[in-house]
Amino acid sequence: MNQIYAVAAVWLFLAVVSAIVARHLKVAIALVEICVGVAVAAIAGLFGKADMLGADQVWLKFLASAGAVLLTFLAGAELEPQVINKKLKEVSVVGFVGFLAPFVGCSLLAHYLLGWDFRASLLCGVALSTTSMAVVYAVMLETGFNRTEFGKGILGACFVNDLGTVIALGLLFSPFTYKTAIFIAATVAALVVLPYTTRRLSKGYANRTAAIRTKWVVFVLFALGGLAYWSGSEAVLPAYLVGIVLAEFANKDTHWLRRLRTLTVGFLTPFYFLRAGTFVSIPALVAAPLIFVALLGGKVVAKVFGLYPVVGMFRKQRDERWYYTLLMSTGLTFGTISSLYGLSHHIISQSQYSFLVATVIASAVVPTMIAGYAFLPRRLLPKDKAQPALYGEENAAEEG
Repeated sequence: MNQIYAVAAVWLFLAVVSAIVARHLKVAIALVEICVGVAVAAIAGLFGKADMLGADQVWLKFLASAGAVLLTFLAGAELEPQVINKKLKEVSVVGFVGFLAPFVGCSLLAHYLLGWDFRASLLCGVALSTTSMAVVYAVMLETGFNRTEFGKGILGACFVNDLGTVIALGLLFSPFTYKTAIFIAATVAALVVLPYTTRRLSKGYANRTAAIRTKWVVFVLFALGGLAYWSGSEAVLPAYLVGIVLAEFANKDTHWLRRLRTLTVGFLTPFYFLRAGTFVSIPALVAAPLIFVALLGGKVVAKVFGLYPVVGMFRKQRDERWYYTLLMSTGLTFGTISSLYGLSHHIISQSQYSFLVATVIASAVVPTMIAGYAFLPRRLLPKDKAQPALYGEENAAEEG
């Protein structure tokens, strides 16, 4: 037990260091945590102490996964139904193109330029087609865009993009089984009854029984998440849908939403983002840097050339178009999930996996930093965020 506490203390110390660095660099905390994870894993590897980080311990995997699930739920809960209805065309078109352009572009690049076989090339296209809901929502939260129609449109497009990735991974590599059917049926049933049962539970017990709404929502997320893993899907997908159907309920009690946000950002998500950084194999990148550069360039270029004209149909200002496009060029959760799926099912090799994960993580950092530094549309920020402090954890704590 003492080892668990020691490892947890190390990771939370790294989270504190990341918050301080992010505060001084004016960079989103999620990106700094990823970079710190990369650096610490590389240093530990030099001394042969990589196992001391405990990144593969079951309890740490659970905390990281729980952080991704709750962060994804919060992203869905921010999407007010009336706003999404108004932006249905925008989020559908931008999200679909955001998936299709890099899927086609990166598959062709991997097959014809890098010489990967057909299945590995398709897996590459799937892994690099994603947009990181976790990173984008963290940035939206820190800037305050999550409260604006601009930010809600970006979040909606991210969901459609990642939905395309999940469907492609399933259709290309995962056979449709009875488990898939059970998962879909159970999720649909839960989404139908969830708004009513949540309102009834809150009306009878909220503010009387300690944090019952939080316990109820986390129970639903974990139950559907476990069912998703059992069926071969991922827990973050039903989490986003649960957030959407409970958006109206959540937005009626902003204090409850802020407290849940504090728990998520203050405790759980550092494990997720730091752990994501530890996946990068620096020796593999040093051995063949051009492959990494080609994959990262292929993803970003395909996203930009595909999305920038499409985003221009809905956003006319140059900085808005670039900011929107670059955030849609990020990747993390589903990219690493798809890469790990390919490795565990012998679709890609260990070296190909390392290149894909490194590319996915770099795509979470590079486009987001460029967007924040060069194209932040300050005029669209809420008044209290006119000078945004992109260091996350303290903002969440203040709100809680």
